[in-house]
Amino acid sequence: MSRSVPDPRAGAASAPSAARGTAAALPGQAERLLRQLEWTVIRRLDGLLQGDYRTLLRGGGLDLADLREYQPHDDVRHIDWNVTARLAVPHVRVFSEDREMAAWFLLDLSPSVDFGPPGQAKRDILAGFVAVLARLLTRHGNRVGAMLYGAGAAAPSATAAPASAGRAPGVDAILPPRASRAHVLHLLHRLLQVPGPAKAPPGATDLSHLLGTALGTVRRRSAVFVVSDFITAPGWEKPLAQLAQRHDVVAVRLLDPLELALPDVGLVTLRDPETGDQLQVDTRDKAFRHRFARLAAQREAALRESLARAGADTLELATGDDLLDALVRFMELRGRQPAKPAYRPPAPWHAAARAA
Repeated sequence: MSRSVPDPRAGAASAPSAARGTAAALPGQAERLLRQLEWTVIRRLDGLLQGDYRTLLRGGGLDLADLREYQPHDDVRHIDWNVTARLAVPHVRVFSEDREMAAWFLLDLSPSVDFGPPGQAKRDILAGFVAVLARLLTRHGNRVGAMLYGAGAAAPSATAAPASAGRAPGVDAILPPRASRAHVLHLLHRLLQVPGPAKAPPGATDLSHLLGTALGTVRRRSAVFVVSDFITAPGWEKPLAQLAQRHDVVAVRLLDPLELALPDVGLVTLRDPETGDQLQVDTRDKAFRHRFARLAAQREAALRESLARAGADTLELATGDDLLDALVRFMELRGRQPAKPAYRPPAPWHAAARAA
């Protein structure tokens, strides 16, 4: 890409969130934020979740619950042919899903997620989404874990995995899955402890490190939420696809409208928050703004195609979005998707030969 036509990543720190300016969270800040979210979002979601629990998180197993007559919308693979032969009427098996399932949050906390208006930056959207969804899951007995990437010099956690645990570079902490409100508070506190941009480690984001660590750490089938703006070095597509083969993966993509189109505001200095490179551009140039928008649209199309090819559901969260509306979209997304069967390793060649 030409130096005179920056990609959306170039301006990813022109408006950092005010919350990132402190190296440590204020006392009680996580508790106050969680209480606010419980009153403003979770209580309003309670009515929507009643009777529709399966759209939020799919279980890891299936139990035969009942038999009933075949309906036109049923999956023909669920037809019980023995019962159908005896009764001369097609019948299908009805399964109940195991509701208890671990959920993992793979969190990209690199400096590029600081972009956005104060109080509504991508990092704020990330923290709110993780806090609400983690609390919803733990209230129903599900365990929630997290991996923090790009947090830099954040204070070490008592539950974080030690450096000798085989973590890839850039994965700062691994919080084992637990099911309690205190655990959600601890996770939220860690998100609020991320250092300011001046203290963040230099270097470009590489999500393949985070995804590769998850492949080696999350053994049992789980729900995996990859929360990132996906402004990253190439090479993350393959580990994401491998993760989606074993787990129920949702890619939660953070974005800001200014990353897609530049307004006419005159001369602007854009700075890459991860490398420190700066570039001055003239946004009064209409041709330049059109080139920027075209390149951003091409990147959008390529990113969405890569996520779809990897087999991950995608939820987009833009700065300024209402969190309640975003979670409703998430539940609708889950309701439209059929449950993914549990992963089973391929059978040895001699077993396949005998079956043939």
